[in-house]
Amino acid sequence: MSQTLYERYGGFSAISRLVMAFYDNLLDSDQIADYFEDVDMRRLIDHQTKFVASLMGGPASFSNEALKNVHARLNIDNASFNEMAKILRQTMVDFKIEEDDIDLVIQAIEDRRHAIVNHEAQG
Repeated sequence: MSQTLYERYGGFSAISRLVMAFYDNLLDSDQIADYFEDVDMRRLIDHQTKFVASLMGGPASFSNEALKNVHARLNIDNASFNEMAKILRQTMVDFKIEEDDIDLVIQAIEDRRHAIVNHEAQG
């Protein structure tokens, strides 16, 4: 029986540390930091940890409809999505996640781009 990425990389607590570092990096981004003004970061990090854990084979799951509802008011454009993916990739490298495993997680997020990006905001 093969391990999930979630299990291989230490489960919820390890993924939580990765997500906290990811948000530290996002908040340093001039392009993305404004999305997080007036956001309860503890709550967001908890939700994002569950989301990343689910992408890595963990116990939670998120429907595309739920992702769409949560992100709709943010007017996220493709450039911001790309920046987020770039920062997540680098954070995963920093945490010594194997390149093939990083590619799987980034592809799983890319597969959800349509639910996160507000295509009307593309102008």
